[in-house]
Amino acid sequence: MSIQQRAVLIRTYGGAGAAEVAEIAKPEAGRGEVLVRVRAAGVNGIDWKVREGYVRDAFPLQLPAVLGIELAGVVEANGPGASRFQVGDRVMGALGGLGAYADVVVIAEEKLSRTPEGLSDVQAAAIPVAAVAAWQSLHHAGPIRPGQRILIHGAAGGLGGHAVQYAKRAGAEVFATAATAHVEYVRRLGADHVIDHQSQRFEDVARDIDLVLDYVGGEVLDRSWQVLAPNGVIVGTSSPDILARTPAGRRGLWFMNKPDPALLDTLAGDVAAGRLKSEVSEVVGFGDIPAAIERNRTGSRTGKVVADFSR
Repeated sequence: MSIQQRAVLIRTYGGAGAAEVAEIAKPEAGRGEVLVRVRAAGVNGIDWKVREGYVRDAFPLQLPAVLGIELAGVVEANGPGASRFQVGDRVMGALGGLGAYADVVVIAEEKLSRTPEGLSDVQAAAIPVAAVAAWQSLHHAGPIRPGQRILIHGAAGGLGGHAVQYAKRAGAEVFATAATAHVEYVRRLGADHVIDHQSQRFEDVARDIDLVLDYVGGEVLDRSWQVLAPNGVIVGTSSPDILARTPAGRRGLWFMNKPDPALLDTLAGDVAAGRLKSEVSEVVGFGDIPAAIERNRTGSRTGKVVADFSR
């Protein structure tokens, strides 16, 4: 009889009630894999988009499917040929797929990084997706040059908060949109021009933008073409159909995060050393993950929500 463990999964696509806490079989590590006891996992916008089937074409699933895309925990066992980590090592990483919302997860060892000293598991679980995806999306259309004008939509969120810091480090002039309550937070991250999207239209402030990072999607994407410089580009993470929605003569690129443990090592080290800010705005227990996924869909917050599996 297989050993059971907790998981947050969907059996069918749907709304808030589609994600549920259930029991599944505990897996075993295969060749080149490690078994990780998950201590914390980040909650991401992709969770509710997967749940609702919004990205089923980009992420085809076999249901039922365990949700969650990033984790921090401790190595519990090594599969054959896995030698990078020892049992008891603290690790963190993005799965490059689903399955992080389970007590024990099997993951290829090359996808994992060591959790730096000085970072708790909750802090570590907030970093693998947001920090790496923000860096990759910022550079997706090409190198960033000093003086470039960059507009970041959703700048107070996990992705946006990192992107603001990276763009500013690179010497760009940073425009950022955020809700009224988060304007000062985004300004503290280093944005040069923070646009309160609840009282201002970004089109009235941002002009001749070289790069738009769209972490919001929807009508925000459609309104953003008009602020681009002639050779400007929009990189979108929230609109899988961005290519179909790109007007003639404009350039739009769809971005999908790819795990990069070497980059994660560097960025997590920056967070641990205080050189990079990684905001955790809320910590929830395992049983609260389905509700946290829904709040991620409906609410606005700074930084990341993280599930602490010990709660």
